[in-house]
Amino acid sequence: MITLVQRVAAARVVVDGETVGAIERGLLLFVGVEQGDSEADADLTARKIAGLRVFPGRTPTDLAVGDAGGGCLVVSQFTLAAELRHGNRPDFTAAAPPALADALYRRVADQLAATGLSVATGRFAASMRVEASNDGPMSLVLTVRGGKVAPRPEPI
Repeated sequence: MITLVQRVAAARVVVDGETVGAIERGLLLFVGVEQGDSEADADLTARKIAGLRVFPGRTPTDLAVGDAGGGCLVVSQFTLAAELRHGNRPDFTAAAPPALADALYRRVADQLAATGLSVATGRFAASMRVEASNDGPMSLVLTVRGGKVAPRPEPI
């Protein structure tokens, strides 16, 4: 499971001219579910995000989203599973099938809500327009595989 985490001043998802999810200050989460991902991966992703200290307090990265009074906007994004090594067209074969992707993306959102955070979502499999006012900007990539946070790839 790959999650792009962006700290935002505000963000919203629009589908067919209708706002389906919005937050003020908080985290915009683009969640890419891959084949082989599990509920354990979704649960760890939510726990890690809920505890990420990426908001300013005494230091520039002192507070977690809840401590800063923020919420989370969770958006499914299968394109995070793209392979780009060969040719010029992204290969999405690593992306999970829609039924699994939908269930695990929703589980991330549900687990975040269970911590007491305010959580909004996009609309699974819809053509969405995501509007965000990035704060910082601060963008982080969280990869969870096999129930563990995966390390960053070694530099070449």
